[in-house]
Amino acid sequence: MRSMWMLVAAFMFAGMSVLVKLGAAYFSSTEMVFYRSLFGVWMTYLVIRYYRLSVRTPHWRVHCWRGITGLISLLMFFYCLTQLPLATAISLNYTWPLFVALFSTLILKEHIHWPLICTVLLGFVGVVLLLRPTLPEDHWFASLMGVASGFFAALAYINVKQLGNLGESEWHVVFYFTLISTLITGVWLLFTTFNPVTGQGLLLLLGTGITATLAQLAMTRAYHKGATLVVTSLGYSTVLFSSLWGILLWNEVLSPLAWVGMGLIILGGSLSGIMSFKLTSIVVQK
Repeated sequence: MRSMWMLVAAFMFAGMSVLVKLGAAYFSSTEMVFYRSLFGVWMTYLVIRYYRLSVRTPHWRVHCWRGITGLISLLMFFYCLTQLPLATAISLNYTWPLFVALFSTLILKEHIHWPLICTVLLGFVGVVLLLRPTLPEDHWFASLMGVASGFFAALAYINVKQLGNLGESEWHVVFYFTLISTLITGVWLLFTTFNPVTGQGLLLLLGTGITATLAQLAMTRAYHKGATLVVTSLGYSTVLFSSLWGILLWNEVLSPLAWVGMGLIILGGSLSGIMSFKLTSIVVQK
């Protein structure tokens, strides 16, 4: 039952994605990342102060790398949400376990884990099937950004594993990630533009921040309390939830071949995430 927290996280992540897509009518993807991060940094800071923890850390270099890679992934992902069908954007972002598995095999040069390689290839075959029959030519840039968001999310995942092995708490990891994201996007927007915040836009921003924070908390609880095998598999229910939202709100009906591609991404990602879990634990300690 404890692994069911991942279903809560998946539903919240899908809800956050819906709000980001709706927010595209009022804000740029960079603004959405800024406001989401701003909400998160204040939320985590208040929790850290409530438990009388220090915000100082001796591992600021790893936090910086995690913050930068995570921010790049988030910016690309939010951009894809505004350009692509909801389920397609989320499926492309969820290629990150495939990249983690690939990184693990490349770094551990002593052994080639062929079952792991096969799951990675299976997932990327799914990417090809998902993209080729469904996207018009003007969406290919957004599609490449979706795959790239998975690439950088994998790098961020490895940084998070490093921080966990160094003894950093989840709250500190989230705090510094949101702090770095807020500062970088805030400076960028100062030199570009801020759109005015209307009443409806404010509700969308608050909803995005709340659902993102609740999703992070539920996911953390799931991985701490539940079985890794079950939690990793249930994480892909985000794709299912987003598919349903896409159909209900935007009538985003995908072709049967695209559904096959999504299924292969889910299968390959789940298997590679499970198989590479122990490998990445070894890699990040080196």
